[in-house]
Amino acid sequence: MRLFIFFFLGILFSCNTQANVVDKAWKIYAKAQLIENIQFDDFYTAYRRHLLLAKKPIMGIINYKLPSTEKRMWIIDTNNGEVLEKTYAAHGLNSGLKRAVKFSNTINSKQTSLGVFLGAETYLGKHGYSLRLDGVSHSNSKARDRAIVIHGADYVSESYIEENGFLGRSWGCPAVPRSVSKRVIDLLKFGSTIHSLG
Repeated sequence: MRLFIFFFLGILFSCNTQANVVDKAWKIYAKAQLIENIQFDDFYTAYRRHLLLAKKPIMGIINYKLPSTEKRMWIIDTNNGEVLEKTYAAHGLNSGLKRAVKFSNTINSKQTSLGVFLGAETYLGKHGYSLRLDGVSHSNSKARDRAIVIHGADYVSESYIEENGFLGRSWGCPAVPRSVSKRVIDLLKFGSTIHSLG
């Protein structure tokens, strides 16, 4: 009888905990006004992974289901649902033109990888101030070997879109506009999660 009670209480606690996570995820999702841009199922899955992996309450999401002409990267404070940054993000040269339709974890593929990344350390490289990413999903586990990083790029800008009809493309890095690259990197470095959806 005692074993049954403990079993029942365990199920009840688990259900309550899951309900609390769903409720918190929905509040963040609604406050961040993601409803028209990201499906809640995708956001909830990302949020649960964030709770398991993140070392800080900052979550980045890039929705590659949207065309590159739309701001499709969000950086969210998961403590209060505040959107700290919303900006453009490039996809890989071989992933598609205006839309990313092909994804890869293969070295030299020049394609975007999907999955969960952890923001790691910063460095100064050929693109200036940059953020190394650790891929923690099977679909992006070679991020370090591929040198997939967040960096600023001139081809990620509204002027480039106006001239070409699409955003410039990287070799697989989620490059961002130079005007916000330092802020984006500083928000995501040292333990944030970045979720690449496609």
